[in-house]
Amino acid sequence: MIARILLGLIFFVFGLNGFLNFLPTPPMPDGAGAFAGALAATGYMFPLIKLIEVTVGILLLANRFVALALLLLAPITVNILLFHAVLAPTGLPLPIVILVLHLYLARVHASAYKPILTA
Repeated sequence: MIARILLGLIFFVFGLNGFLNFLPTPPMPDGAGAFAGALAATGYMFPLIKLIEVTVGILLLANRFVALALLLLAPITVNILLFHAVLAPTGLPLPIVILVLHLYLARVHASAYKPILTA
């Protein structure tokens, strides 16, 4: 329960921040800034990612459709981790925590994934 709430809070707060900008954005290395700028320049990708983050955060906090929320969140979690590992390593601790929480919750809800993983 703590892992679900913590992961839900992280994505709800940071997703909402993408729309309301209540937390300052830390300075990024050149490559990281260029990547984030490219996402923003599309006009749709950054808002879509942030909308998914807010939605998943709400689902996790409400304990509704948790297995689905984790599936929706998987590509975002992987990209957050890789973004920091490759482009902005100083911010790597939080993505590692996110990955651990995500993997733990996926393991807890593993039975929900069995029907889609059977041949």
